[in-house]
Amino acid sequence: MTETVERPLVEMPVPRADDPRLRAWIAFLRAYSAVTRKLEAELHAERDLGLAEYDALVQLALADDRRLRMSELAERVVLSRSGVSRLVDRLEATGLVLRAPCMDDARVSWATLTDAGLARLRDASPVHLRGVDTHFLAQIPDEDREALVRALETVVRGLRTRGTPPAMDAAASATPTA
Repeated sequence: MTETVERPLVEMPVPRADDPRLRAWIAFLRAYSAVTRKLEAELHAERDLGLAEYDALVQLALADDRRLRMSELAERVVLSRSGVSRLVDRLEATGLVLRAPCMDDARVSWATLTDAGLARLRDASPVHLRGVDTHFLAQIPDEDREALVRALETVVRGLRTRGTPPAMDAAASATPTA
């Protein structure tokens, strides 16, 4: 495990390209970026749906009663509250999601997947899952996949034990969509 040492910024060396921490991080970011760009392009081209919209539909479909608090949805799709509000506005305008206030707590709004939203998700899922297979899973040898899953789940669990909000716990256990 890498130990962090507190030093004044002027004493910190410039990262080297062969630093294993930087190499792993850059590889992760590049893979994530490349795969999500492909998935986004395919969903737009074949189903006129963005990856964020698809992810929101998936998260709502996985939730109890197909609904989440707006704050929970924001955490699960990794958007700010204002970002998820705009996303839900777009989905609501097309009839895929309903937004409703919580009767018990005026500070809470719910996003609920409609039947039309569920149908749209079912229509888009084959495109998305084909892309996940082609652009992500097919690039990873079968014998390495379980190790990758364990490593990524270890990162999530490690952050969870350090005080990550509980809604992230549920998102981490949900099926990944991106």
